[in-house]
Amino acid sequence: MNTQAPKIAPARPVIRQLDDAAANRIAAGEVVERPASAVKELVENALDAGASRIEIAVADGGKTLIRITDDGCGMTAEDLPLALSRHATSKIDGSDLLNIHTFGFRGEALPSLGAVGRLTITSRAAGFDAAQITVAGGAIAPVKPAALNRGTVVELRDLFYATPARLKFLRTDRAELGAISDAVKRLAMAEPYVSFRLTDTSGGSERELFRADAEQGELFGALAGRLGRILGRDFTDNALPIDAEREGIRLTGYAALPTYSRGAAVEQFLFVNGRPVRDKMLIGALRAAYMDVLSRDRHPAAVLFLSCDPERVDVNVHPAKAEVRFRESGIARGLIVSALRHALASAGHRASSTVATATLGAMQPEPLTPRVYQMDRPSLGALRSAYTAQAPLAPSFDEAPRAYAAPIAPSARAEPVPERPDLAANPLGAARAQLHENYIIAQTTRGMVIVDQHAAHERLVYERLKAQMAENGVPAQALLIPEIVDLSPGDAALLLDLAEDLSRLGLTIEPFGGSAIAVRETPAILGEINAAALLRDVLDELSDLGDSQLVQAKIEAVLSRMACHGSIRSGRQMRVEEMNALLREMEATPLSGQCNHGRPTYVELKLSDIERLFGRT
Repeated sequence: MNTQAPKIAPARPVIRQLDDAAANRIAAGEVVERPASAVKELVENALDAGASRIEIAVADGGKTLIRITDDGCGMTAEDLPLALSRHATSKIDGSDLLNIHTFGFRGEALPSLGAVGRLTITSRAAGFDAAQITVAGGAIAPVKPAALNRGTVVELRDLFYATPARLKFLRTDRAELGAISDAVKRLAMAEPYVSFRLTDTSGGSERELFRADAEQGELFGALAGRLGRILGRDFTDNALPIDAEREGIRLTGYAALPTYSRGAAVEQFLFVNGRPVRDKMLIGALRAAYMDVLSRDRHPAAVLFLSCDPERVDVNVHPAKAEVRFRESGIARGLIVSALRHALASAGHRASSTVATATLGAMQPEPLTPRVYQMDRPSLGALRSAYTAQAPLAPSFDEAPRAYAAPIAPSARAEPVPERPDLAANPLGAARAQLHENYIIAQTTRGMVIVDQHAAHERLVYERLKAQMAENGVPAQALLIPEIVDLSPGDAALLLDLAEDLSRLGLTIEPFGGSAIAVRETPAILGEINAAALLRDVLDELSDLGDSQLVQAKIEAVLSRMACHGSIRSGRQMRVEEMNALLREMEATPLSGQCNHGRPTYVELKLSDIERLFGRT
């Protein structure tokens, strides 16, 4: 504890003007957190310059070298010193900070990088000679001539050498390289018509980490091609195209089926006016859209682009420009929820193709004999002779001795189909058998379908209960004695703003003087509940995601349990008519491809895959 002598007056603090080098190093702490931040800023500058090809080379996780080469419009010798000045930019004129159409606009990235590293910029604009400028630790060298065909080359060496303390907070080269790759891939998703190439030059050798050539064609086709290259074909094969608009805000992109879910939020990419963002409100809207089809420990996969008038969204919230603020956040959130739910419902009974792939992988037989090469195979004539010799003498297997007939297991039951359904008109085919009193085997035009009868009927009953509740409303139970909940003034105001929405779900609240809230009615379907705990859980979700679906989620959880208890149980034998009726209802019911917890209700195996299992291809 520091104590001062009582008779000695403390020295008055003196206000000083920091020099440009110190100001730039302080700004670099916000703009450039790690090498990935530097790569993001420099690649965004290249995109703003109209580049169609961008090459990124890094060494030692970006700590010793970051080089960005583009074929954009370039800069002149007069532009280079100005580009290294704080808050100097060609993106805006300063008169309107909302009408922003570019990635960068603050004019902080280059001077910040030059303050903490050794920065060299070589550029050539059309009709001008190439020029080069160097800055190290904030000290700018004079502009000198250089050799360059077109575009700009920005080379950053020894990042944070001027602020050694920052180097201690960097992670391993491998971790920093992964963050750089993630930043480049996000920008590559936003610009499918631009070529990207990322290489690692550590140790004097060049290793290509990522490459995405410019896509061609219309927007959705180009975006699908780029996403297939970045996220893999499994994502694009199991993703639904999204294209919706509401009150001047447009939502495009791809959202994966619920059965193609992840254990963590690693495949959620959100963009606002082409800018990659990490916004709690948008993430909460994405989670709310999948709330009814995924369990809480699973996360959806989606790549979504929100486009609107730049004046309706503020991107100047954070120096890194990773956060945004919408003027009408409710419209943006509602658009995401409604568009995704509509797309998932329109998918009907469709389930992820990865389910069938995993099933086939589990069914692959173990090789019992060594590989047989073509030279060791018998000739076609020899095979025909062997087949003729092995042909059965009896005209049919029905005439074989009964002693050779194997008993049928009681858990596998097949019945003749009285009327053969039209396989072409019914995607889930016609029921042929029931195995283990739980799995329905159906024949389709392309192969076969295995249906989990309990999971499928559970989803059908659940959708029926939800439709009935939507039609009749949520019954409310009036409390004999209203429950009074004391909250802070801010929390009380936040809940009262949602009073109308909560009332539609059967939870009626009203002010009770001061910052207290009176709970008059609760949803009858939830039974006896702790209203105070429920309101505080709603507040926690509001502070975390900007909106709350907790009451609705609890109601739907009860409906889900009711559907589980009211659906066909495992172990019940079903007649062929019942099995076919279940298949037809699945085809007509939205979201029937997954159960209430996001697990698949059926697996489809194509005939070609089945033939491959038996080596018939």
